[in-house]
Amino acid sequence: MSNLKKLAGQTAIYGLSSILARSINFLMIFIYTSYLNREVVGSFTGIYALIGFLNIIFTYGMETSFFRFSTGKNLDPKKVYNTTQSLLITTTLIFGSGVFLAAPWLAEVMDYPNQAYLFRWTALILSFDAILAIPFAKLRLTNRAIAFAGAKMINILLNVFFNLLLIVWIPILISNGTMPASFLGYNLEWGVEYILLANLFANGLIIPYVWWIAGFFRFSLDKEILRPMWNYAIPLLFMGLAGVTNELVSRLSFEYLLPENFYPGLNTREAAGIFGTSIKLAILMNLVIQAFKYAAEPFFFGKAADKNSPQLYAQVMHAFIIFCSALMIVISVNLDLVALLFPKNKGYDSAFFIVPVLLMGYLLLGIYFNLSIWFKITDKTNYSFWITLVGAIVSLIAVFTLVPILGYLGGALSTLMCYLVMTGLCYYFGQKHFPIPYQTGKGILYLLLAFGLSYAGFYFQLDSFLLSFIAKNSLIFLFILVIGFSERAQLIEFLKRKQLR
Repeated sequence: MSNLKKLAGQTAIYGLSSILARSINFLMIFIYTSYLNREVVGSFTGIYALIGFLNIIFTYGMETSFFRFSTGKNLDPKKVYNTTQSLLITTTLIFGSGVFLAAPWLAEVMDYPNQAYLFRWTALILSFDAILAIPFAKLRLTNRAIAFAGAKMINILLNVFFNLLLIVWIPILISNGTMPASFLGYNLEWGVEYILLANLFANGLIIPYVWWIAGFFRFSLDKEILRPMWNYAIPLLFMGLAGVTNELVSRLSFEYLLPENFYPGLNTREAAGIFGTSIKLAILMNLVIQAFKYAAEPFFFGKAADKNSPQLYAQVMHAFIIFCSALMIVISVNLDLVALLFPKNKGYDSAFFIVPVLLMGYLLLGIYFNLSIWFKITDKTNYSFWITLVGAIVSLIAVFTLVPILGYLGGALSTLMCYLVMTGLCYYFGQKHFPIPYQTGKGILYLLLAFGLSYAGFYFQLDSFLLSFIAKNSLIFLFILVIGFSERAQLIEFLKRKQLR
């Protein structure tokens, strides 16, 4: 239990910072939907899907490799840090230059004529992200959760400041005559340009601070460290590419697959903006998964040599499923409250019905992350590639088949189907190579119950808004009661142990 407490404590710190940071970031969606048109929001969805995909190439699994070789290979952690950071800086220069030079081609392919500058800025954002990856990983490895959380918060606040400055404050000052329209070359026609610039400025300014708190490195490419790290990381790169294909392919391709006039009054880029906004509403599930991942990855590796680690991993998984299932219900039954924060005349709430599907998909992704520990600690990372490749194929087939027919729902179902297949495969092979006593039956029942209650709460409505709110949220307590009854034996045992102490 003390191990679970330690993990929970670390997750709480990462989670608190992530909740604050992502909540602030989440609020930017309301800024974008209020001050920018739907087409700009669609551009934001598409370009940031591309950034998410390329980000995997720029870091190519080196964060996980850094954890593995800093903790379990009898190597000097400082040498591992120096080598990993040096390698990433070298490859970032290569990859960043490639994207920068390919900007005109990317602008043409993604239908942004005469806007190659957008993709040159994208190259810089990706480069800044990559050279920050290992310093942030070092803070996690050394259990400096507060320093990590502080740096992340500063980065988010800088991003928010520049977004507000460029999208809200300067246009207001220009409109009331306080500032000349040509101030510093400001362009009132720009939209997604300022979202990218805000991100670029925020990431660039945080680099010196993160390098300072993590500890500066000495440029070194130690071949004895590089070769095994490279062999370990390459399967993770392909796993990451397949995984990000699963996560982002629907966002990246939605506007190009959706037939014209599928949704009356919307062009395909506007519809993509509405679809992307609904995906953002599932951000809380991703937030919990990310916070958990930050704490759990070094924790899992640190406990790998413990003979009781399988039981510990099973306990972590069970607690994760219960918590995230409850969270799915909380978000789903309160989507009508969230809808009040969006401009009613822009129709963003028309796709909210896909949010429970997306939440379940991301919950399965979190379960997959828990399951994936078996191939990470047994150095069988080649399995990760094949599993995520199958997931990517499922995702691509689903997107190309379902989006033209079902629109928003087709994109959401592609996410759910992909992670369901990946989770099943990872569980099957994991139990063969590194058996862990998961409470599989209970876990599946909890997931199905939570999904059913989520949709019941989403569609249930009464004439009174207050009574409707109470009735919807009573489903959360119903779920908790079911869990309490099902887990009563474990709860009694836990309370007895507390009394003995």
